[in-house]
Amino acid sequence: MGITSGERPRRGRPRDPDAEPRIRRYAVQLLLERGFDGMTVDDVAEAAGVGKATIYRRWASKEELANDAMTELFDIEIPDADTGSIEGDLRQVYTAALQFVSTKEGLAWVRLAVSELNRDERFAVLYRSFLDRRIALTAATLERARQRGEPIRAGADPILMVEWLAGVLILRALTGEAMPAVTEADHLVGMTMHGIVE
Repeated sequence: MGITSGERPRRGRPRDPDAEPRIRRYAVQLLLERGFDGMTVDDVAEAAGVGKATIYRRWASKEELANDAMTELFDIEIPDADTGSIEGDLRQVYTAALQFVSTKEGLAWVRLAVSELNRDERFAVLYRSFLDRRIALTAATLERARQRGEPIRAGADPILMVEWLAGVLILRALTGEAMPAVTEADHLVGMTMHGIVE
């Protein structure tokens, strides 16, 4: 007897609904481990347990896959803080930042960010967006401190506050020097306070 339901039989394997997030996750992992030049579509496919065709159906090129993975990487946030004092807020934020860069993944993130900024303008846009979010939070922190009556200098610049710490971390990553230890958060906070409090 033939098929009478009117439905045509399906051919091939069904689509794997988890393939895309799994591919993206392994692309992120390999980018952190090897950088863009060291990451290959073959390696991502093998790690994710899919064929290369599965990847190319979703991303037309290695560059598009890397861009998507980098977008996810730059979606991280250092939590905001509202402790009741500018010093306490900075201490909490700096501690979280130093905890992040003291990990293998955090250090790899900083190094990857720097290398990709120089390779592709799209990544510079992602990094700028990440910094802009941090600057906006820092500006809000300064304003809260002023509203509480803390003696914040009129010229306290949230952009410089973010960029000086980012610069320290980037320079350490590039030169291979050890990142500031989490225990140095108070020292870094003290340096910042010296520049923003009257």
